[in-house]
Amino acid sequence: MTPEAKLAAMGLTLPDLPSPLANYVPFKICHDVLYLSGQGPRRSDGSMMVGKVGRDVSAEEAYEHAKLVGLGLLAAAKAAAGELSRIEVLKVLGMVNAEPEFKDQPKVINGCSDLFVAVLGERGRHARSAVGMGSLPLQITVEIEAVMRIHD
Repeated sequence: MTPEAKLAAMGLTLPDLPSPLANYVPFKICHDVLYLSGQGPRRSDGSMMVGKVGRDVSAEEAYEHAKLVGLGLLAAAKAAAGELSRIEVLKVLGMVNAEPEFKDQPKVINGCSDLFVAVLGERGRHARSAVGMGSLPLQITVEIEAVMRIHD
């Protein structure tokens, strides 16, 4: 089953690529390495999910936000590679806009990581960092960037 078919079977669709909010591009390719710019959790109407995790947003809600970001990253990867079957995730950096006392950043970023493995199988397994931040752009709950490999 192709990654796109797995997404469909899970009832998920890839979003349109958002326009960058500043002077950058959604992705950059160097040889077979794909660098994806950080993305935040975007609703289908384009609005962003905002708030402090641990105060305004629960870890479970933020997990779903990270899953949405994962879909956005997969959309960017597909735009770069043409099809998701060519993609292997190498590294993920997940940033959580959290209260200072919040300690479950890894559980939040699992929303993205779990999606990558569900869609890409072994090629979805990756090295990762999950860290808390005092703030994120537009007060979004999570921002995630990724480094991927494009296979021939």
